[in-house]
Amino acid sequence: MNAHVDSDYGLFIDGKWTKGKQGKTFKAYNPANGELLSTCIDACKEDVDLAVSAAWKAFEGWKNVSPGERAAVLLKIADLIDANAEKLAMVETLDNGKPIRETTAVDIPLSSDHFRYFAGAIRTEEGQAVMIDKDTLSIILMEPIGVVGQVIPWNFPFLMACWKIAPALAAGDCVVIKPSSATSLSILEFAKLLSEVVPPGVVNVITGRGSGAGNYMLEHEGFRKLAFTGSTEVGCCVSEAAAKRLIPATLEL
Repeated sequence: MNAHVDSDYGLFIDGKWTKGKQGKTFKAYNPANGELLSTCIDACKEDVDLAVSAAWKAFEGWKNVSPGERAAVLLKIADLIDANAEKLAMVETLDNGKPIRETTAVDIPLSSDHFRYFAGAIRTEEGQAVMIDKDTLSIILMEPIGVVGQVIPWNFPFLMACWKIAPALAAGDCVVIKPSSATSLSILEFAKLLSEVVPPGVVNVITGRGSGAGNYMLEHEGFRKLAFTGSTEVGCCVSEAAAKRLIPATLEL
């Protein structure tokens, strides 16, 4: 096992680590040399249910956190990323295979910058008030949508996790996110950092195969938005699943 990662990781649900309801696992390997890095949980449907329930429970409190307080949390997350940049870059390189110069100079610093960007964006978000006629005022208020289901690919696992988590937290939403089963380790390490500043259940990390937990997330009635980065083929399935429930979907294909 490599000294930079844990020998095994659980699922991160409701601020706690769990081994999953069925106990199924999969292996994470270094693509450069085939070294076994760690063992992760292959989540089942019941695990996804628990994560979604935890997110909705957390949403009752998180949605009422003021923009200023949410901005402060995002800035703390950015600081934690910077403080642990060397380790996060190494974990990303070991698990993903890209050069350490790239994870050090691009993936990790852009990730912390993304949280800082949305920390600022929160403070500038405004609604709208329009006089339709002399007796009618139309008011538009920006409100959190609820729990967002997010699925990210193998090529930029840490950075794409931050791309999706940061705006959701900024908006007052909660998250259930699933990385690629090929590159889960950096997000699991990130969950350790998030637990230091984010209330339990606001961010939940589910690992496993797309054919299992990933597909079930598309069907789950508990999500109010889906966000997916990956193939066009799967993106069509995500779009169809969202359309059937009349919920928004963000796709990068």
